[in-house]
Parts: sequence; structure tokens; C-alpha cells
Amino acid sequence: MKRFVPVFAVILGWASVVWAAAPAPLTTLRDLHALSNAQASQSLPVAFEATVTFFRPSERSMFVQDGDVAIFVLATPDANVVSGDRVLVVGKTTLGFHPDVTSDHITLLHHGALPKPVPATFDELIRTKYDCRLVTVRGVIRSVDLETRKDTRNASLPMHTLARALLLMDGGYVEVFIESSDANTLSSLLDAEVEATGVSGATFNGKMELRGAQISISTLANVKILKHAEVNPWSLPVRPMDQILPGFHVRDLTQRIRIHGTITYYNPGSAMVIQDGTTSTWIATRTRIPLQIGDEADAIGFPDTRNDLLSLNYGEIQDSHIQKPIQPLTTTWEQLSMSGHLYDLISIDGQVVTAVREASQDEYVVNADGHLFTAIYRHPDQGPPPMKQIPPGSRVRVTGICIQEGSNQYLGKVPFNILLRSFDDITVVGKPSLLNIHNLIIVLGLLLLVVVIVGTWGWILKRKVHSQTGALATMAQFEQRRSHILEDINGSKPLAKILEEITEMGSFMLHGAPCWCEIMDGARLGKRPLDVTRLRVHSVEIPARSGPALGTLFAAFDPETPPAITENETLSTGVKLASLAMENRRLYSDLRRRSEFDLLTDIQNRFSLEKKLHAQINEARKNAGVFGLIYIDLDEFKRVNDQYGHRIGDVYLQEVAERMKQQLRFHDLLARLGGDEFAVLLPLGSTRTRVEEIAHRLGHCFDALFNVEGISLQGSASIGIAMYPEDSATGDSLLNVADTAMYVVKNSRKQATSRSLSV
Repeated sequence: MKRFVPVFAVILGWASVVWAAAPAPLTTLRDLHALSNAQASQSLPVAFEATVTFFRPSERSMFVQDGDVAIFVLATPDANVVSGDRVLVVGKTTLGFHPDVTSDHITLLHHGALPKPVPATFDELIRTKYDCRLVTVRGVIRSVDLETRKDTRNASLPMHTLARALLLMDGGYVEVFIESSDANTLSSLLDAEVEATGVSGATFNGKMELRGAQISISTLANVKILKHAEVNPWSLPVRPMDQILPGFHVRDLTQRIRIHGTITYYNPGSAMVIQDGTTSTWIATRTRIPLQIGDEADAIGFPDTRNDLLSLNYGEIQDSHIQKPIQPLTTTWEQLSMSGHLYDLISIDGQVVTAVREASQDEYVVNADGHLFTAIYRHPDQGPPPMKQIPPGSRVRVTGICIQEGSNQYLGKVPFNILLRSFDDITVVGKPSLLNIHNLIIVLGLLLLVVVIVGTWGWILKRKVHSQTGALATMAQFEQRRSHILEDINGSKPLAKILEEITEMGSFMLHGAPCWCEIMDGARLGKRPLDVTRLRVHSVEIPARSGPALGTLFAAFDPETPPAITENETLSTGVKLASLAMENRRLYSDLRRRSEFDLLTDIQNRFSLEKKLHAQINEARKNAGVFGLIYIDLDEFKRVNDQYGHRIGDVYLQEVAERMKQQLRFHDLLARLGGDEFAVLLPLGSTRTRVEEIAHRLGHCFDALFNVEGISLQGSASIGIAMYPEDSATGDSLLNVADTAMYVVKNSRKQATSRSLSV
């Protein structure tokens, strides 16, 4: 150890020069651990020695420990160390669950031994007692799978593979990450009782709330099997799907807890939200007693997570009947998308795009800062009141509870919606702009009418008058050009070509003066002189229906010529046509997406699938290719709607679509055909074996229960496949073959069930 003292002294000497005018660096992990997060966020300098207990180079994730104190370090891209190395870390503190360190330099001092691991229980892990320390835990492996991750240091390197296991300890589940890709050895861990040694960590949601414990293990050798599974899981007898539930057993020792705050949301028989200061909690409850929003209340229930956010299940409420209302926090779309205000009472301004009444709720689609979210009012059981009518384009203020649409497992932007407590939570603060789609259509119709009238008038005039003056000829050509441009706007000609035609029309009307168009954050079109500084330039902005200008139209003239009225008139006519063309293409793009995607599940719809299926058949004919089609029909979906309502059924369909997407590759196309029917179009080159393998994975994604707003649903599906060209050579018949194959599976299952019941 003594031979490394000079190295440490040199580095500290260098660091002292850098930090001459800054605070002295923290030199021990104990000093770092004593910091608060507020102090750590000030980027304090550090220079300390410690032992590496875990290092994942692809993500620069490093844990170091010195004695009984440990910390997380974001390593430098060139770090080259292994577990057991003694290192010198120079860097700065940063904000985390506990203070973390971002390193500037990592120096290897010597190779050594790992610290002695501490035996840890589930309760100690979930309370982060041994956060970042080397621990030993015991439990039973419930699942183990391989997953791949990108190398954050070099995107060109192959994906990094590691094992992700679920360990059932005495008290709960812990996620275990093992640096191994040995699939055969990993599969032998299923249902085995093991002793694992690794670094204790925790997982968080976007609100930085603790949502679980995890262990990072550097090698598979650190997982010791204490007792093998009594039976190989893959040798278990096959059980009929309608007899799955008898294998279910729960031993729940979760303690009931009590919280206090103000009621900010209440949906009788379903859920409520309580907020205290800046913290809020979702409570799943069956109570239907009258509760007043704004009252102080106590809630008791059992802790759980809902979409990776902390919540209470089976909640009971005690209303104090004392008003202590929470003032909604004024926010923006950007702030809400970072998931830091989920379940909080917030207020946000936006513009209504459309409004829809559904069976169980009313929805207002709102545009805020160029992004869409949905404000939802769920109907009471006694029947919905008349829907509040808000004209599209109105500026509104939405107040309510921010909820997320999907999982919040990782930090970053997430889609969200707003739950309204009543129609009073959406108020109009500004009337619709006159420059809207409806008015633009009217203007377009009038312009087309004018073009027809002017064109007819010009044709009649041309028949009557054999010779025209130069001015009349110019005007006729101008009207012809404008008519042609309007036709192109309603046609399929590229936008860039239309804008070039507008600049050519302007140049024609201005006697050959160069005209060009510059699109905001886009291309420059037309004929712009090389040196415009020597010319007199006239410009007019191209207005947008809302927001900043779309671009600018320019014309350049000899500086010796005086400005003329025709210059502004010509450019003004040009910007009107350009604005109409650009807004028309925006509207077309939005309508096209709505026509190709299912609004409920956000996957492609039947129209999109059939279009791509026919295109793929044409490609397969050229190259003599093969591919497969999978047809999926959910079992007993009508029973879900009948028993729990269409809202639960809709959420169930969204969860089903999300699970199936996770079983597919990026080039596999998943589509909702309608109702509870889905299809998967696989790319060219998919063999029958590959198609059957994917169909098998899709079937097994229903094995785990679906937790839909506190309701556990056991899903299943009947699946049929068809191969091109083996089963059919046309798109429609290929869908029919897959549909028929699916119904064979469904009927076989029903007959098997009937026989088992008769026996």
C-alpha cells in the first residue's frame, strides 16, 4: 500500500491547485454519506479511496465501498477496473436518492479483496439500510430471463446481455441483475433456494419515490444454490387453462398503514387521492360514502404500487369534515411529462382540439405547448350529466389530478392525462381563433369559387377579344398560375414544389425580380441572389393558424428603384397561398395518422395492416419470399366488459396490447383489427418455425395476471397462423386462413372444456 502513497499525493496536489478557490475536497466516503441531497446538488469536489464492489462498463455504473460505507459512482468512459480493485476517485457530488458521485478521474491503486458482505433481510433492503453495500441474501428464484441493453459509451458496440431474476425473500420480491448470459445455467435456478452476494440498490419512479429493492451481482459464481427445485418446472404436468386458479396461493403479511392529508379526488367505489403539501397518494377503495373534496381526512390501507407509483389498496377513509383545500399547482406540459407531479392537483392551460363522449367518461383532447393530453371526466353511477360543450380551438384552463398512461419505471418523459373532478375543472379562458380549420375550408372554397369565376371570365373574354394588352395578358397568366397552385394544394404534389411555384409566380408578377421562400427551421426554396446585401430586399412573413410564423417570402430589387405597391400586394398574395398550402399539409398529416392508428391502444389498425399486407405480398412475389401472419382473439372478453364495465375492458385491451408489443421485434407489425381481435404481420423471411415460436410467446404473455385498477384478471387468447404463399397468395384469404385457424384452436379448447366438465 505504501508504494501508492506518492501517486495519491501527486493527484491530491494537482487537485489542490484546481480547487484553490473552491471548497476542500471530501476525502472519505463517510464524509460523503453525511451530506444531504441539497448539499450534494452543489457539485462539491471529492477525492477518496475505496474498493470497487460492482462495475458495469456498458452503463458506467460503479459501486464502491470503504469499511461499512458505500456509494454509487458514475464512472468515466475509459474506466477499466474490476470488482476488488482499490481505486482513487476524483470528481464531484451529484443529486440522487442518497448523494452520488460523478467521476472525473479513476486511478487504479492495486488489486485487492472485496469487503465482507453483510447478511441482509428483505425489510433491511426495502428500507435501504445497506444501500450500495455488499450484502448476502437468501430466497427462492421465481423468474430469470436474459435482457440486452445498449452500450452508452459506444453505440457501435454489440448490445450488452445480462440476466434479470426475481428473488422471493422472506417478506417480498427483490430484483436481481446478474452479469451473465449463460442461459442453461440460469434456467437451472428456477424455483431453487439460493444465497446471492451482490450490491444492494433500490429502484425509483419519476417522483423519486422508493418502489423496490434490487441486487447487482458481478458474476454467476456469486449465486450459490442451497436447495435445488424439488421438480423441474419444465417437467410439470400440463394443466388445462381453465384450471389455473387452483394453483394460486398468497401468504400476505403486509401491514396496514395510515396517512393524513386533503381529499383532492374521489370516484366512489373506485379510487381517491389524498395530498399533503407536495406529496400525494392514490388510494384504491371500495367505499361509496359521501366524501367532500377539500376536506382533511385520514386513510388506512395496504401499501402497493400502481403503475410503479406508491399507492394504498383496500382503502378506508375517515373524513374530518374540516375544509383545508389544496391550491392547484400551475404547470406546463414539459413539467408534467417529467412525471414529478403524478397524482398531484395541478392546473394547465391549453387549446381544445376535440371533445368526445364515451360510455363511461367524457374526454377533451387538449393541445398544450404543441403537445396533446386528454382531460377525462368519469361519469357517476347515477348517469352522466349533459356534457359541457366547448368549441374546438377554445383556450381552456384544466384543473385536476395528473395521471400517467403507462409504466413509470424509469425517469424521463411519460404520456399523461388529467382526471377532472367535475365539469367546473375545465373553464374557457379564450374564444377560438378565427383562423381555424373550419374557416380555412370556407376560405379555400371561396378561393376556388373565385378561381372558377375568374377562369370563366378570362375564357369568355379571350373568345370575345382577339388581342389583349400586355397588362391583361400578364393578369391572365397570373390567374392561371394561381389557379394551378390552388389545384396543386388540393392534390398530391410535394409541398416544396408548390412553394417553388409560388416564388416563380411572384417573380413573374414582379417583372423577373428574384423571389425565394425560407421555411422556419427548414429549407430555402426559389432563386436567392448570391449577394443580397447590394440589393433592396422586401419580405413578408407567412402566418400560421396559431403560434409562430411558418416562414418568410422574399423579393430582391435594384436599390435604385423606388418601392412599389405591387411588391407588397404580390408577396401578400404569395404568403396567403403558402400559408394555405402548409396548413393544408399539416391537417392532411394529422388525419392520415388518425386513419392508420387505433386510438385506444395506439397500435396500427385494420386499414393500416391490410395496406401493408398487400404491399408485402407484392414484394414477396418479386423475390419469391415467404412470411407469416398471426391472428389473435381474446377469450371471454365480453365477460370482462359485462362484469367490470367497458372502462375496465378498455384498460385491459391497452394492457394486452402493451404485453404483446413486448414479445415482438421492432419490425413486427402489431395491429388491432377491432373489438378484441389483433393480428401480427411478420416480415419477409419468417419461416413457419419462427412464426410458431412468436405465436407461442404471444400466448404465454397472458400467463401472468392483469392488474387493472385493483382488479386481477386472468387473460387468455386463441391464436391462429397462416403462411404466405403456402396457405394463401392473397391478403384477404390469408387473413381468413389465420382467422379460421384461430377458431379451430378456440373450438378445440371449448370442446376439451365441455368433455372435462361432463366427466
